[in-house]
Amino acid sequence: MDSVALIERYFDNLTDHQREQFARLGEVYAEWNAKINVISRKDMEHIYLHHILHSLAIAKVCQFESGAKVLDVGCGGGFPSVPLAILFPEVEFVACDSIGKKIRVVEGVCQAVSIKNIRTVNGRVEQLKEQFDYIVSRAVTDMPTFVGWVRGMVRKGAKGSRPNGILYLKGGDLSEELRASRRKWERHYISELFEEEFFETKQVVYSQE
Repeated sequence: MDSVALIERYFDNLTDHQREQFARLGEVYAEWNAKINVISRKDMEHIYLHHILHSLAIAKVCQFESGAKVLDVGCGGGFPSVPLAILFPEVEFVACDSIGKKIRVVEGVCQAVSIKNIRTVNGRVEQLKEQFDYIVSRAVTDMPTFVGWVRGMVRKGAKGSRPNGILYLKGGDLSEELRASRRKWERHYISELFEEEFFETKQVVYSQE
C-alpha cells in the first residue's frame, strides 16, 4: 500500500487539499528523480513508506503551532520538511542543503504541489544567522556533529506541543552518539507509532532547548 492511503491511515483529519497534495507527491518526485537522482530506485518504489510517512513520524511526537518556524538541516530532496509543510500549512519551514541540485528538487516539488510555506537555502547551516523554534533533520550526520552545527539556533519557548528543540530522525543503536552529544534526549520508537516493519529500528529523538 505505497500510496496516499498509507498517509490517510495514520492522519485521518487531512483536508481535501492536503490529500491532493500528498497524492501528487509520489508522481512529482518520480518526475524530478528522473532528472536529478536524489532518491534510489528501490526507495522510489516505496516513497510513501520510506520517505513521506517516515518524515511525518515527527508530527506524532510534536505538533507545531501556527506561526512556528522550523529549520530542516540537510534537507536532501525535501525530507522531512516537504511532508511536514503539507501537514502544517500555517508553519514556516526553511529547507537548507549545501548541494544545489537537491534544493532545485525541493523548489520544483513545492511549485508542482502548491506548497507555499517552505523557503529554501542553498548553503551550510552554520552560515544561517537566524533562530528557529524547532530544528528537524533525517540522519544527516552523527549527533555530536549535528548539535555543534545548530548550537544557539533554537530560541526559548514552546511553539508546539513540546518545548522548542531538536527533532531528529535516525535508526539503529544511538546510545553512544546521544551520550557523546552531551544533551538530554527523549527517544521515541517509530515502531510504536506506525506498525510497518520498515520502522522497526527507526526513532525520533527529541531534545528540548
